[in-house]
Amino acid sequence: MSWQAYVDSSLVGSGHIDKAAIISVAGDSVWASSAGFTVKPEEMKNLVAILTSSGDAVDKAHADGIHVAGERYVVTRIEDRSVYGRQGRTGIVVVKTKQAIIVGHYGETQQVGNATQTVEALADYLIKVGY
Repeated sequence: MSWQAYVDSSLVGSGHIDKAAIISVAGDSVWASSAGFTVKPEEMKNLVAILTSSGDAVDKAHADGIHVAGERYVVTRIEDRSVYGRQGRTGIVVVKTKQAIIVGHYGETQQVGNATQTVEALADYLIKVGY
């Protein structure tokens, strides 16, 4: 399956995510994304820094929020491989695998729990198959 197919079928196709992207774990390239959902280079680097606990990135994220696709999100939780943020009734779920970072956005009509489960499940699958 292509990276774009994972975005289109496994994430957006689930109905629990309305926009998504898959980027490299190095934060230097976008492998696939939904139309109009562009994760900027500096945003990718920041996500990598947070997920690898580099420097003061985690503290800065809690204090200032994170930016994804030009939008600012308040960080609600940061775990070993995951970052969760929200903006009003919408939000993002970011999960790191061995080689990729999955970014899922959920809209006002979608449930955060379902969105989280969808992104985390794809991450578990990719880790299982070596990505």
